[in-house]
Amino acid sequence: MTQTVHRIYVNTLAGIVVLAAITLAYQGFSYYGTSLEERFYHPQHNWFKPSGIYGHGLGIVGSLLIIIGVFSYIIRKRSKAMARWGRLKYWLEFHIFLCSLGPVMILFHTAFKFGGIVSVSFWSMVAVVASGIIGRFIYIQIPRTIEGRELSLGEVKAMKGNIGDLLKGSFQLDQESYNAIIDSTTDKNHQEQSNNVLAGIVYKYIADRKTIADIDNRLRKNNLQRADRKKVLSLINNEMALNNRIARLHTMQNLFRYWHVAHLPFALIMLIIMIIHVGITLAFGYRWIF
Repeated sequence: MTQTVHRIYVNTLAGIVVLAAITLAYQGFSYYGTSLEERFYHPQHNWFKPSGIYGHGLGIVGSLLIIIGVFSYIIRKRSKAMARWGRLKYWLEFHIFLCSLGPVMILFHTAFKFGGIVSVSFWSMVAVVASGIIGRFIYIQIPRTIEGRELSLGEVKAMKGNIGDLLKGSFQLDQESYNAIIDSTTDKNHQEQSNNVLAGIVYKYIADRKTIADIDNRLRKNNLQRADRKKVLSLINNEMALNNRIARLHTMQNLFRYWHVAHLPFALIMLIIMIIHVGITLAFGYRWIF
């Protein structure tokens, strides 16, 4: 899968989730906007209520999507026999897609009415989705191979090029501009500026954007063409990104381990109560279209 195709793939999955949420909200806007006490008198109550054909169907489909998303990724990750069935990162992205679309459907299945033991499952689901977003952010901060294997510190450092040689061999720059570029891509300028990881990332991003703007001005003064400036800035961006990842690698690896400790229990609670909920529903004779 090329980078362009992969971008289209990811954007399509994200678009489906957003479109589904907008469509479900639009279809039931009148019902969901009615107070709980008055919904019984709503003309579409028997359709949108959790046990209605529409609401019940959303619960079934949403639950199936979550179950498929969770167990397909676990099996692909742990099964050596499935190692050739696509890259692990694509499976992770599909896992995130199903485990985002499923909760959206379950949210509308509840008709925004939470209570009893089911509310524990629902809020556990919310915690799983929220922690999943955080986990995805941490995951992409850790450099990996194209197959998804985590790179070691030595492997990441080996990816760094000699930007000085590239600049001297391809572009005519004054010494001051050359020194500024080399200084901007050295490791010493890419250490975290805060004990708070998120604050450090934000601080570093802002600082890097200012550095890029300054270097762009210097390149203009050297009369570099637009295409050449883009090449130089792209090289600098890549070096900065690698240096930032090297500086944060150990922290992100530890955070990712701690994240698993928080993410898994909520997922287990959600699945267990979901199974209990389904069992009770069947025991009380609730049926869908079959």
